[in-house]
Amino acid sequence: MQSSRPVNPSAPARAWVIWGAGAFVYLLALFHRASFGVAGLDAAERFGVGAAALGTFTVLQVGVYAAMQIPTGLLVDRFGPRAVLIAASVMLGSGQVLLALVDTYALGLLARGILGVGDALAFVSVLRLAANHFPGRQYVLVTTLTGSLGFVGNLAATLPLALLLSGPGWTPTFLVAGLVTLVYVVVVVVAVRDTPERRTASAAAKPLSEVGGDLREAWRVPGTRLGFWTHFSMPFSLNVMTLLWGVPYMVEELGYTDTTASSLLMVFVVGAMLSNPLAGGFFSRRPDLRMPTVLGYGVLLAVTWAALLAWPGQVPIAALVVAFVLMSLGAPVSSVGFALVRDYNPLPRVGTATGAVNVGGFCATTVASLLVGVLLEVTGGDYRIALLAIVAVLLFGTSRVVVWFRRARAAVLAAQERGEYVPVPVTRTRWDLATTA
Repeated sequence: MQSSRPVNPSAPARAWVIWGAGAFVYLLALFHRASFGVAGLDAAERFGVGAAALGTFTVLQVGVYAAMQIPTGLLVDRFGPRAVLIAASVMLGSGQVLLALVDTYALGLLARGILGVGDALAFVSVLRLAANHFPGRQYVLVTTLTGSLGFVGNLAATLPLALLLSGPGWTPTFLVAGLVTLVYVVVVVVAVRDTPERRTASAAAKPLSEVGGDLREAWRVPGTRLGFWTHFSMPFSLNVMTLLWGVPYMVEELGYTDTTASSLLMVFVVGAMLSNPLAGGFFSRRPDLRMPTVLGYGVLLAVTWAALLAWPGQVPIAALVVAFVLMSLGAPVSSVGFALVRDYNPLPRVGTATGAVNVGGFCATTVASLLVGVLLEVTGGDYRIALLAIVAVLLFGTSRVVVWFRRARAAVLAAQERGEYVPVPVTRTRWDLATTA
């Protein structure tokens, strides 16, 4: 397995400023992405749609996000993260301004699609900034800090947004959010540099066949595949609940008020925001425990869902808080997928490979969100049955993590036996003897 080396021995203060300016775009993207978590019922009334059509808003945005990840990685490798972050800010602001002004379902879908494109451009660009400005030993920490900063935007899209929607209302709230995002383009232009040496660092245009070759090479790396399935399985429960179905589930199934449900969404966000840097520090110190943590968390998440859906009657708030905290840990655990990309791909291909891995969680989110909406329509609003779709997607994804963990270990062991450098050495066990490279 080929690996990439640190780009510089230490990260100066300037690197943190550049990363912070870029990461704030991701904060804005998370706010815009998560806004339907509390605005879903308002959107259903504004656009006159039911559960399945409401689910289409999230499915469309997240589907566009997932579809754009590999192109985004290629764009970042071609034009540099600064240019792509500028485009992200423009698309996010424009999409939210449009959403603020329209009142028809078709135009609402168009607005969310534009938001999805802007959202898709942000995260991979920030991770490439981190790869360009920070050494490998700090990359996991910076990745998880990026996630924490993003969840500040997600936090703003819970109770604060719900209060604004009930006060000034839909149009003023989303119009101001869109305009603020457009103004922030100026900050990105001034503050962000692609590399420590250059403000812009675009690469020469590649033939389509060569671009496809880069993607194929990244996908052939077992660590990339393992990263994809890790990101597929671990964070999507959090995404499905915060992006769309959390508030309707708590209001319509459990009987809590809108305010209580919106407040409980903050548990997801605060849990992820606080656990991200802790997990980043832990994984940086103990990279050998990354995959055991992923697999153990997958089991814990399945048990959490089983307990939540089997609970007789109304689930008490205390139990919901515990369940939501556990689901929030999927965000930092999924960062292992990006660490695997950074470890086992050469730096010029990190953007492409990161985009491929980032598709995973949003494919799972798209499929699960759509299935929940369809099952709610079919069952007449039975959330216990509908949310079983999340469990099914989780079990499938975790099974693929196991498959690719074994294959990735076999590839690392083979590289060690050839005398090649590997970032995280492993020790052969009897379990590994049964695997093939």
